[in-house]
Amino acid sequence: MPAWTAFAAATAVLTAVLLYFTRRSRRTIDRIVAAPSDRSAPGVDNGPVVASDSSRRAADPSPESLTPTLLLVNVTVSQGLALAALAGIAWVTAVPPAAFGLDAGRSVLWRGGVAGVTLYAANEAAAALGARIGVAPTLRLREAMAPTDAAGWALLLGVTLPVVAVFEEALFRGALIGALGAGTGIDPWLLAIGSAAAFGLGHGAQGRLGIVVAGGMGLALAGVFVSTGSLLVVVVAHYVVNASEFVVHERFGRDPAAALERVVSRE
Repeated sequence: MPAWTAFAAATAVLTAVLLYFTRRSRRTIDRIVAAPSDRSAPGVDNGPVVASDSSRRAADPSPESLTPTLLLVNVTVSQGLALAALAGIAWVTAVPPAAFGLDAGRSVLWRGGVAGVTLYAANEAAAALGARIGVAPTLRLREAMAPTDAAGWALLLGVTLPVVAVFEEALFRGALIGALGAGTGIDPWLLAIGSAAAFGLGHGAQGRLGIVVAGGMGLALAGVFVSTGSLLVVVVAHYVVNASEFVVHERFGRDPAAALERVVSRE
């Protein structure tokens, strides 16, 4: 019989630890790229700006010490370890995979793909709206992780982003909504709100507005999870959103949000 109380307590601790280290990671991101005030305009992607002036070096003697590849490896390893910890918690407390939504859903790829493309488009529309009113989330994290060669892109798309999608969905949707809902009987839509708030705080490296945007994305993913009952669908959707952002913005240098904002401005 599952030990639901122990599972809930251990999962809460894991989430708290994750949020703590996420907050600390903002310092690392600041070492790699410039702060938002160094950018020319809100919502315009100028690419990574590495601090190299003498005054910045005086404050931080090695700003280039963590390259994009090392950052990708760091993210992959840390999220992989956290995923292993979550799996260990589920195993020790005898929480079945079904509680996470692992046995639910058919046609996972196309449903997750459609959800991911839809959420990505909504994210770009929200960014265009933010640019129109003069606000935008910081792009420091995405810039810092942007690969500079083919091997880096293979690592990002083939390893790092899949690991991130699996862990974050397993924790924020599978555990905090699916498993806790099964163990406590709390309405999953109520759990979805708390999960979305934690998901937003987990993206603190993207700034305050980034937390709000991530929270909205987390709520949307929670809605997909509750509606489909499938963890795999939201894993695919999460991967599609992240991969699309990196490929469109960092690989091809496109900014759909800025283009949409210009179109709206002309009307």
